[in-house]
Amino acid sequence: MNKGTKLYSIVNNKCPKCHEGQFFNTNSSYDLQHFSEMPDECPVCGQTYMPEPGFYYGAMYVSYGINVAIFVTVWVATNVLFRDGLGVWWLVLASIIAGLALMPVSFRWARLIWINFFVKYDAQSAARNREKLPVT
Repeated sequence: MNKGTKLYSIVNNKCPKCHEGQFFNTNSSYDLQHFSEMPDECPVCGQTYMPEPGFYYGAMYVSYGINVAIFVTVWVATNVLFRDGLGVWWLVLASIIAGLALMPVSFRWARLIWINFFVKYDAQSAARNREKLPVT
């Protein structure tokens, strides 16, 4: 993955504008007390992570698509692995367990994907901000 691609920002939890600052406060999706905490803006380039109130409501649609993909994948995988043995309710249970287990990951990816729709990569943004910072 090359720096400068949207996939780089999404997978590496990086700011969509400079690809250097962290998007979420913690790197671990499974720090359940803090997995959704975000700084107000990128510490490197100053890009605001909340462009307007309610901005991330659209990320719910992205999250829905991610969860549908998870459920379909689990459904197909369990049907292939256990052709004769599992009933429908076991397949539903396996899909729900997978969805709940991957919820923190899908939450973060949905937000990162959503903001990457609207913010473009700017390689000079981090350099410009570094020039403004006082040297200590």
